[in-house]
Amino acid sequence: MSFTQDIYDRSLALQRAILDHPFVRGIGNGTLDVEAFKHFIRQDYAYLVQYARVFALAAARSPDLDTMGRFAGLLHETLRTEMALHRGYCARFGVSAAELAATMPSPTTQAYTDFLVRTAYDGSFAELAAALLPCMWGYSDVGLALAAQGKPAGAPLYAEWIDMYAAPEFKAQAGWLRGLVDRLAQAASAEERARMERAYVTSSRYEYAFWEMAWRKETWPL
Repeated sequence: MSFTQDIYDRSLALQRAILDHPFVRGIGNGTLDVEAFKHFIRQDYAYLVQYARVFALAAARSPDLDTMGRFAGLLHETLRTEMALHRGYCARFGVSAAELAATMPSPTTQAYTDFLVRTAYDGSFAELAAALLPCMWGYSDVGLALAAQGKPAGAPLYAEWIDMYAAPEFKAQAGWLRGLVDRLAQAASAEERARMERAYVTSSRYEYAFWEMAWRKETWPL
């Protein structure tokens, strides 16, 4: 069994909880409160700003040119494609680009991105790759699972979102990152593999917390 499949299986209850979260199910069946989706899109945009920075750091820390190019490509796709999708959604909601850019990260968004940035600076490259994996792999899993059950009729915004993350290109990107983490784990000591797993599980917990944040429309209390 590969390293990534092993750590996925050991955190299976968490992965299943993400797929079964009411926010995710609401996208899939088209019943999600649009205000919760608006909150999610704005917070996800704030997340992606820092996620892109982490991709840039991963490119800078990459051990070879191929890996550097891959992370540079992911940075480009995040900045030019994924964030453009979010700006397009917000334009439909009447939220200007300036308002979107000024979105204050929620406590969960801030904590998650702080963890990723800290790992990018303080962790090993292998830990960083493992910490990045749950977002990409998880969204691919969610997109594919929702697409498999049939896109929601009468909910074009949610159908578009599913199309984005169920795309074969997105699945291929997640597969590449899984392969990288597996290769890094093969060369790592037992101690570093344990740190990689902790980074993966922590990011997975933040992934669940992010869905919950969007569901509750979390903001700072003061």
